[in-house]
Amino acid sequence: MECVVQGIIETQHVEALEILLQGLCGVPKESLRIHELCLKSAPGLGVVASEVRLLCDLEQPEPTWTVRHVGGAMRGAGADQISVLVRTVVESKTSKNVLRFFYALGYKLDHELLRVGFAFHFQRVARITVTVTSVNKMPKLYAIDDAVPVTPGIQLVEVTAPASPENYTEVVAAVSAFCEYLAPLLHLSKPGVATGVVPSAAAAAASLMSNGGSKSL
Repeated sequence: MECVVQGIIETQHVEALEILLQGLCGVPKESLRIHELCLKSAPGLGVVASEVRLLCDLEQPEPTWTVRHVGGAMRGAGADQISVLVRTVVESKTSKNVLRFFYALGYKLDHELLRVGFAFHFQRVARITVTVTSVNKMPKLYAIDDAVPVTPGIQLVEVTAPASPENYTEVVAAVSAFCEYLAPLLHLSKPGVATGVVPSAAAAAASLMSNGGSKSL
């Protein structure tokens, strides 16, 4: 299982967010450059249509591949009352032939993206990951070098943490508590729930830039 929240921030405030995250997490940031391919099963391939995402990490000396399938979200009164989405996830490292393999199975390429930015990984009950990325689209197939932002001037922020049926409540609490520290700069909510940018983010960013964001957890 995975606990996740998302939000957006204006690119002009990303440096301030990075300063805040550096102080909160206390670990170096990791550069990200991920080529993401979304594949969907062709009609007739299985009873239920499925979608998988192939992630190629271009920051590695030798690009590495991961296959990721996101399942359904947890439902019920308990799930509705929390601000964090809890969903099932299957993820595995794979060989560079994975795209050819899924094509052979009958999957078709639906769309592709290039995510460029940075991430922080730190331990709070579970291993929490914060990613800040510019989401880019390609004008033609696999044209990574020609990628252009989907939403110029806006970057995506995502906070995720692995969980299990036994500990997801503790992980949800940890993620929620951490997100409160980011509230001056951005709203974080369940994926698919649009919250927009924080009107007072410019003032908060200016304050962070002036004091260096020294707070730590």
